[in-house]
Amino acid sequence: MAFGATEIAYRDSGAAGETPVVLVHGMGGDGHTWDRFARRLAQEGRRVIIPDLRGHGRSSHTDSYHFDEFGADVLRLCEHLGLSQVDLVGHSLGGYAVSCVAQERPELVRRLVIEECPLPLRSGDEELRLTRRFPTLPELWHATTSLLLHPRAVLAFDRSMTRTALEQFRKPNPEWWDRLADITAPTLVLRGGPGGMVDLAKLEVLLGLVADCTVTPFACGHSIHRDRYREFEAAVLPFLAVP
Repeated sequence: MAFGATEIAYRDSGAAGETPVVLVHGMGGDGHTWDRFARRLAQEGRRVIIPDLRGHGRSSHTDSYHFDEFGADVLRLCEHLGLSQVDLVGHSLGGYAVSCVAQERPELVRRLVIEECPLPLRSGDEELRLTRRFPTLPELWHATTSLLLHPRAVLAFDRSMTRTALEQFRKPNPEWWDRLADITAPTLVLRGGPGGMVDLAKLEVLLGLVADCTVTPFACGHSIHRDRYREFEAAVLPFLAVP
């Protein structure tokens, strides 16, 4: 699928039936990080759509990697496929992307799962008050590459994105916070323990802004769906169940 010069690769099970599930990977990986969970969803009769974000996997490298553009790409993919309603699951950068879709098109999203998404700064003054620091560049790179289940993903990844991402983590994003109240879908936030990247103080603010939101903690690091797969499945699969 092409958006101008940007090609977004994706896999689509094409299965008919219940609400499609869109699985969005984090920075440094590709859609194959979801293979195990995708098979489980397929067993439940769900249609599963898995994009490679720009600069990842089989998708185009671009000159711009603004966080909001990742969300716009996911939304355009849903529109390209003519989807009227979806469940969205996103990890890390993918969690930010799916949150943007739920803000922009709340009527499109039936259920929203955000796994270990580093929450942006709310204001310029906040950086001085943070009790938990943001990841450094080496930590960010380590966290992204530790997600990889397939070595080819690291070869395809546009490494110029890493420094751009770190700059955006350090830049306040009040617009994202202001639009959290636009999310109407029931939302499940998954956070890790030591080694995770979710600031607990900001998570409390998010809980006060998203109308229907719950948090499930895990005793692992940044990649819950990899390191605690059975617990991840036990939390997410019932949440995504179609009545």
